Amino acid sequence: MTARAPAIEVRDLRHSYGDLAVLKGVDLEVPRGRIVALLGSNGAGKTTLVRILSTLLRADAGVATVDGHDVAASPAEVRAAISLTGQLSAVDDILTGRENLVLVARLRRVPGPGGVADALLARFGLAEAGARRVGTYSGGMRRRLDIAMSLVGEPSVVFLDEPTTGLDPEARREAWAAVRALADGGTTVLLTTQTLDEAERLADRIAILHEGRIIVDGTLDELRALIPAPTVEYVERQPTLEEVFLAVVGGKDRS
Repeated sequence: MTARAPAIEVRDLRHSYGDLAVLKGVDLEVPRGRIVALLGSNGAGKTTLVRILSTLLRADAGVATVDGHDVAASPAEVRAAISLTGQLSAVDDILTGRENLVLVARLRRVPGPGGVADALLARFGLAEAGARRVGTYSGGMRRRLDIAMSLVGEPSVVFLDEPTTGLDPEARREAWAAVRALADGGTTVLLTTQTLDEAERLADRIAILHEGRIIVDGTLDELRALIPAPTVEYVERQPTLEEVFLAVVGGKDRS
């Protein structure tokens, strides 16, 4: 395996639930150290694809490798190389932020769990809240902690399945900053989302999954080039509701 080999490679991946074909021959490459957003409507197969890549579900046909390991033939090696953060937060409300991180570090048999926890709390701006019970955290803080927990053991690939579902605009921006920090640190991220502005802000590449296949895969500029150039009109731009909301609340971290 060379340094330039993609972190994730998928070839002609297929999966059905009974008579319902969900993945009908998916092809996808995710470069190392990049964020790739997988867009698709409900039922498009995004979560099914992530479940196959994270060894939680076996494909009916096709080949998929993660960090150079075949997901079907070497699931243990794949699981050692990845982390998965789903739509629902995996944090324990009764424990403190630090205790959550220490628990995961011990489960993954990482040396020095206390030091690992402290480093991740500092990295994600949670050091001052580390001794507080997670039940007192804001939505954005909880998601940042959830993402921090996904980095215990330094996985090379992180799957984020619609990580900002249900978050308010301020919390979403906190989560976006945490995701961007993953790639800046060299981690490969496959992000599934239905939120177009999330993909625009975060992704180095965007793939659109539709009716069981990847129909478009490229950078944002490459995708924009697929449609005719817009007619230039000069209009007064009004602030979006999200911009108004953040201006009113001051965009402060709710700790």
